[in-house]
Amino acid sequence: MAEAEVQGAEPETRGLERKCRAQAEGDVVPGAGRRRCGLLRIKMLWFQGNSMQLAKYSFLLFLRNLSASKTVLPVLTLFTKDPCPLCDEAKEILEPYKNRFILQEVDITLPENSAWYERYKFDIPVFHLNGQFLMMHRVNISKLEKQLQKLEQQDARG
Repeated sequence: MAEAEVQGAEPETRGLERKCRAQAEGDVVPGAGRRRCGLLRIKMLWFQGNSMQLAKYSFLLFLRNLSASKTVLPVLTLFTKDPCPLCDEAKEILEPYKNRFILQEVDITLPENSAWYERYKFDIPVFHLNGQFLMMHRVNISKLEKQLQKLEQQDARG
């Protein structure tokens, strides 16, 4: 039976359901034959079964999304300044990987970042992954990929 058939027959089904209940209790009810009541029970069981499957699927999907949201992405820190054409180029190269890390930009020319300025003023762009130096001057995709995979494997193990 299609769900539309069950929904389309809803008003009739409610009346028939009352008649079938009355008949099951021993009353004689016209229009509530055994066959019709049996079909009604089949429709109701089918609908209940599908509703339960949908609820179970929805709950499992909810749990999967909940657990996925607890996954913490690594932080890729880009030490930069304005203007920085190499930094702009690096960000373009990193674009396909942006779903695997959080990009945090640190402008080394700001007063609060003077320590980073002294350290990296001639080397930008410089990248740290989760606080550890990763690369400088240009994006090294193989190095980035290797470190991201390493972190993802550690995260998968728990």
